[in-house]
Amino acid sequence: MNRITKLFIIIPLVITTLGLAVFSMLYTPDIPLEALKEKYADEKSRFLNIEGINVHYQQIGKGPDLVLLHGTGASLHSWEGWVDNLKNDFRITTLDLPAFGLTGPNKEGVYTIDYYVDFLEKFTSELGIDEFYLAGNSLGGGIAWSFALNNSEKVKSLILVDASGYPSEEIPFVFKLARNNVTSWLLTTITPRSFIEGNLKEVYYDDTKITESLIDRYHQLTLSPGNRQAFVDRARHTMQYQYNRINELNMPVLILWGKYDEWVALEDAYAFEKDLENDQLIIYECGHLPMEELPKKSARDVEIFLKKNY
Repeated sequence: MNRITKLFIIIPLVITTLGLAVFSMLYTPDIPLEALKEKYADEKSRFLNIEGINVHYQQIGKGPDLVLLHGTGASLHSWEGWVDNLKNDFRITTLDLPAFGLTGPNKEGVYTIDYYVDFLEKFTSELGIDEFYLAGNSLGGGIAWSFALNNSEKVKSLILVDASGYPSEEIPFVFKLARNNVTSWLLTTITPRSFIEGNLKEVYYDDTKITESLIDRYHQLTLSPGNRQAFVDRARHTMQYQYNRINELNMPVLILWGKYDEWVALEDAYAFEKDLENDQLIIYECGHLPMEELPKKSARDVEIFLKKNY
C-alpha cells in the first residue's frame, strides 16, 4: 500500500473520529420527565388528559376566568408575574401548550393553528370554562385571536402580547435552523445552555433581567423528552393564520407590545390596531416578552383594561 493510498484511508478515519469525539462532548441528552416535574411542577400543578396528552396546567385566584397562553419555547411560568399581580381579582388558568413545557409533544407531530384552536376548545370545555378573558403572547397570541374568531361568544375580552398572525419574510434564526434538514437534526441532539441563553437575549431587551435560574428553566424544559423534535415539527408548520379576518373580532382587545421586539415586528402592533375597532394599544420599552420583562406594569394595564370591560 503506497503512501497516498494510506493517506486516503487515514485522513477520513481521523476526521470521523474527531467528529464523533466532538459530537459526544456536545451531545445533550433529554432530562427525564419525572425529574422535570419534581422541579417545575408544584402543589398548584394539575394534569389533564386531552386526546392522549397530559396537559400541565395551573388555576390560581378567584373571580372571572382569565386564560393565558405562552409563546414558542416557553411554558406557563412565563405568566408568573401576571399571576402574582392579578390573582386577587381573577381565576387565572395557565398551561403548557402541546410541544412545550411539561405537556410535551402530541403523537401526530402536527401543530397547525387549527390544531391549537381545537385543542384550546377541548381544554377549556373539560375545565368547564365557558366564558373567559383570553390573553396570549407570540404563538399564544396567534392562537388566542384565532380561537376568538370562531368562539366569540366565549371570549369576553382579548389581550394580544406581541402576538403572531401577520405574514413576515423575516423569521427568527432558530426557526431557520429548524427548517433546515441538517441543522434541525442538530437542534434535536445538541442544545447547549449557551444556545438557550442566546435566544433569551434576542427576546429580552434588558439582558440584566435574564437570571441564571431563568436560563436553567428554559433550557431544562427544552430538554423534556420529545420537546426538541416537537419544536422542529412546530417550526416547519407555516401557520395559516386568517389575518384577513382580524377585523371581524368584535370583543374589546388590548394590544401590548415591546418596542424592541426582534421576533415579531412592532409594525404588526400597528397592523392589529388598524384592523381592530374596539382596541387599545400600549407599547413598552422592552422586547418580545413584556409580561416577563415588565410584569407589574403590564399586569396593571391588563387589570385596568379588564375591569373597564367587566
